[in-house]
Amino acid sequence: MHIEQVSALERRVKISVPMADVAKEVESRLKRLSRTVKMQGFRPGKVPLKLVAQNYGFQVQNDVMTEKINSAVSSAIEASQLRVAGSPRVEAADQPADAGDNAEFFATFEVFPEVKFGDWQSLEVERVGTPVTDVEIDKTVEILRKQRQTFEPVARAAQQGDKVTVDFVGRIDGVAFEGGTAEGFSFEIGAKQMLPEFEQGAIGLAAGEQRTFPLPFPEDYHGKDVAGKTAEFTITMKEVAVAKLPEVDAEFAKQLGIESGDTAKMREDIRSNLEREVTGRVKARTKDSVMNALLKVAEFEVPKSLVAQDVERLKELARQDLKSRGMKTGDMPFPDDMFTAQAERRVRLGLVLNELVKQHGLKATPEQIRAHLEDFAKSYEDPAAVLAWYYGDRKRLADVEAVVLEENVVNWVLANTKVIEKPVAFDELMGASA
Repeated sequence: MHIEQVSALERRVKISVPMADVAKEVESRLKRLSRTVKMQGFRPGKVPLKLVAQNYGFQVQNDVMTEKINSAVSSAIEASQLRVAGSPRVEAADQPADAGDNAEFFATFEVFPEVKFGDWQSLEVERVGTPVTDVEIDKTVEILRKQRQTFEPVARAAQQGDKVTVDFVGRIDGVAFEGGTAEGFSFEIGAKQMLPEFEQGAIGLAAGEQRTFPLPFPEDYHGKDVAGKTAEFTITMKEVAVAKLPEVDAEFAKQLGIESGDTAKMREDIRSNLEREVTGRVKARTKDSVMNALLKVAEFEVPKSLVAQDVERLKELARQDLKSRGMKTGDMPFPDDMFTAQAERRVRLGLVLNELVKQHGLKATPEQIRAHLEDFAKSYEDPAAVLAWYYGDRKRLADVEAVVLEENVVNWVLANTKVIEKPVAFDELMGASA
């Protein structure tokens, strides 16, 4: 059976299915079906074979033909010892005069590419580093204090950082507009809950004082009725409250889960949590640099069938995400080009990683998987329960195995390329998504 090379990755094979074999199998299946099929006016097992064929013959023949075609395609591929990427596409062939009682088809499929690597020594990979110092711990403590701040009324004019309660009325061309009026409305000045001009209008007012000022709405303001227009607001101050931060004492430490109230222990825990978070983000940044480098050093054509499969998978994930946000997706269409670039990158990286793992023996070992899980479980109250949860499900464990395998590849690349150490400020690292 000759396999034709259509393109760099695409192959085509012509298969022939003897219709006599199909007819024989169809007859056999219809006879078996007649023993159990139910039809009005006949007892089970007594339906005439002719009636069974009339009602079920078309479907049975389709099933048999599909099985024969798939079997022939599988045999051809197995004989060729090709590694097939994706599912073959089968189309009917023009029936030549010498085809006889055979039905002929073309099966077209792609094969996995040969992944070739360039010069590893020419690659440069960034490995970022971010220290966790007392400065970062102090900043985190202040953030935690602010999250637990309270507000106390004060008899003075409002200023930055205060929480104010106001009545206000907004008018455009002298007419109050929908959503522009409220009573007893509270907001924190400087928290960016309101437009800057509105916050500025409240600064300097004490309880009982009033101010009228213009407020131009931005062109891209979410309220389309007022976007790009200038309103006139009148604010009446009802209350000014000043922020009161909790003291960093035993009570504060207890609120953060330190039962003994030891503030030194609290800072140790904060440092440990920050270091764990920094380690994760540093690894993610470094891994991203490695993956970009891999795409530069590896050259090969990506199977379109694998990209198409991943596009469909990404579409389904998008639907699930929207559904989880309360949106009704139904059969919402997603254009392929929304996901094609992402899918091609994912498929390309997957093929590169698989080739590196195969060439250099980088598979995740049981010991590595265990060590990874034990380190991960440290952040939970019951590490043993976390380990049991993962080891109790093969799919969960496979997800961890994939993570460890990627780490093995990253470490191999770092050991075999030029690594540039890049310091990254803590604030910059934490402001970026991991």
